[in-house]
Amino acid sequence: MKNKYVDFISDEHFLYCVENLYKSYLKAKNNITKKNFYTNKVDTIKLTFDAKFNDIDEESLIQSEILRQIDKSINNSIGTFHEQVLGGIKGFEVGNLSGFDIKSADDTLFADIKNKHNTMNSSSAESLFQKLKTYADTYKKAKCYWVQILAKGSFNELWEAEINGKEYKHSRVFKISGDQFYSLLSGQSDAFFQLYKALPIAIKDYLNSIEANHNIKENSAIDEIKAETNISQRTILDQITFENYSYYLGFDKL
Repeated sequence: MKNKYVDFISDEHFLYCVENLYKSYLKAKNNITKKNFYTNKVDTIKLTFDAKFNDIDEESLIQSEILRQIDKSINNSIGTFHEQVLGGIKGFEVGNLSGFDIKSADDTLFADIKNKHNTMNSSSAESLFQKLKTYADTYKKAKCYWVQILAKGSFNELWEAEINGKEYKHSRVFKISGDQFYSLLSGQSDAFFQLYKALPIAIKDYLNSIEANHNIKENSAIDEIKAETNISQRTILDQITFENYSYYLGFDKL
């Protein structure tokens, strides 16, 4: 029977990957309590500019800031989603904290997956190259890849670069875009496009298959902050500023 979602992994595995990402979203949203929201000091100077220059009311502004924090948490989970999808292709497996993200069962391919092309500084790039080079030197038939899921272009080429003033290259260390890597592992040139087209269908099917948990409290930070303003009679932004900077000179007067 033909798969419903994509041709290169089973429907069951695809839904499993969607389910894991859904759980990551729930966890990220439920983690944004007021305490966690304040873990990194909130830049209320910037938020003041954002509110006035972008004509945004304070509650909407704080909701946007909360969503930004959730988005930072989710970015790592998106990378994991791709690892799990690719690891479901026959002949390949997920690294599970073994130093690589994806490898072939016969040790002829190792890969490190980055969701975006610009997520590494020079030190990170140098470290990644050295890691891939080590795999290539250890496994003499292995090709090793720096995978950029969201790349500037479609490519599969030797990774040759000058990093921190040093020249780096190896005959079996490559950099590759997400579409090309999906094609390489699946043997299907449009595999990444299949994934894109299947996601809305699979997500809808998954959400329809589960019961909504009404006990889940999402983004409680804004409710906690608003409860404090009811007592203090401060604006939302003043309340956040007071709770983050009351020890600054003069800020105790808010």
